[in-house]
Amino acid sequence: MTLTLTAAEQVLADNFAPWVLDLGLTVESVGAPGSPGSPGSDDGHEAVLRLPWSDRLAREGGGLSGQALMAAADTATVIAVAAARGGFVPMTTVQQSISFQRAVTGADVLVRARLTKSGRRMAFADITMTADGTRETAAHATAVYALLG
Repeated sequence: MTLTLTAAEQVLADNFAPWVLDLGLTVESVGAPGSPGSPGSDDGHEAVLRLPWSDRLAREGGGLSGQALMAAADTATVIAVAAARGGFVPMTTVQQSISFQRAVTGADVLVRARLTKSGRRMAFADITMTADGTRETAAHATAVYALLG
């Protein structure tokens, strides 16, 4: 059972700290492997979130802060896991690693989280972040989650 876009937005609204919601993230798409409207991979469930540009999230020099990108990657992974499970389940981040490849200035960021493996107790994700309107990777992350429910 795939998560609808409306249900994914509700997972976002109901399960994150207020400061995460203050980032203004929105769910652009969710998809199961090979489903119509899927963000494009047959390898695993995916979620694409939009992190809107905000001067409040910029670091010195004008680029989007790494902290905002890390939080967006973490959040997108939760939505991808929810898509795989058909709804939110309790989970916690076990590991997250990120590489910043180019600065994002004055543009929204599309955050694509794809589950590479999801089992009964663990989920693994690959997250790619690109500035809206470009295909060039701004940041790449990996994450591991413990599934608690």
